Amino acid sequence: MTIMPLSLSERADEDDDLLLWILVWSELTAFSILFFGYLVMSVLHADDFDIARLHLSPRLASFNTVVLLASGWQAALAARDNTSLFSRRVSLLLAAGLGFLFVALKFVEYRSEWRFAGEDSFRSFFELYFMITGFHLAHVVFVGLLFVVVAMRPQRSNIVMLATVWHVIDLVWLVMFPLIYLG
Repeated sequence: MTIMPLSLSERADEDDDLLLWILVWSELTAFSILFFGYLVMSVLHADDFDIARLHLSPRLASFNTVVLLASGWQAALAARDNTSLFSRRVSLLLAAGLGFLFVALKFVEYRSEWRFAGEDSFRSFFELYFMITGFHLAHVVFVGLLFVVVAMRPQRSNIVMLATVWHVIDLVWLVMFPLIYLG
């Protein structure tokens, strides 16, 4: 068996893969720390958290879950091997648009919840709630903007990288939704 040296493009792909997985694991670690903090506080202040959770909108959050997953589906379609340039662009723009719809719906939800955040007994819950969901929301906005930029020049490697990060964002939401909204 002969070992062939890697070409420069193969080495670059391996480096990109390594950086992508470092990014994915660092994001999962950051959200895990936030979730752990939320869980600890929800045990220490169980009654306050249970009452504060009643001020959330699980129905709107459920709809937003469908929107985010539909966006992830569009990202996956854009990343497929035999997709035309036009289809990639459309899928990327649909993924971004659905991501921005998620953001708009989240702001509608925030508007109805903000008035309860100042109450002393709910302060710990809403501080963690806005921190966790806001951090997630920042990721949705940033990667949504990157989808729009990449749609202009849709190189497959960039699409695969963004789709992977988008699926991590989906995964985080799928953990966050039952943890926070359904408790």
